[in-house]
Amino acid sequence: VQLVESGGGLVQPGGSLRLSCVASGFRFSTYGMTWYRQVSGKERELVAGISSGGGNRNYANSVKGRFTISRDNAKNTVYLQMNSLKPEDTAQYYCQRTSFNNYWGQGTQVTVSS
Repeated sequence: VQLVESGGGLVQPGGSLRLSCVASGFRFSTYGMTWYRQVSGKERELVAGISSGGGNRNYANSVKGRFTISRDNAKNTVYLQMNSLKPEDTAQYYCQRTSFNNYWGQGTQVTVSS
């Protein structure tokens, strides 16, 4: 199993970023996927999840209306579109198979600052 996140960077408050996570080593289309984020010294936080077929999505209250999770099963990729970014969104972002806690990728850093 390999999960490779990308798309992070430095953005001003109110800006947007699109994160990508390319998965390999498992049958991607049969797994729900979840985006998490973590600030150094704090617990990992669930951000958004999507079912295997993409029909069901859930979001943390803190990102509802601003973030959108999606997936492309043909490309083994899950995305996180982040709009109206706030400084409190600053974190390392990770993707993971829903309900799994192994084979974490390196994550991608998102920094929201003026």
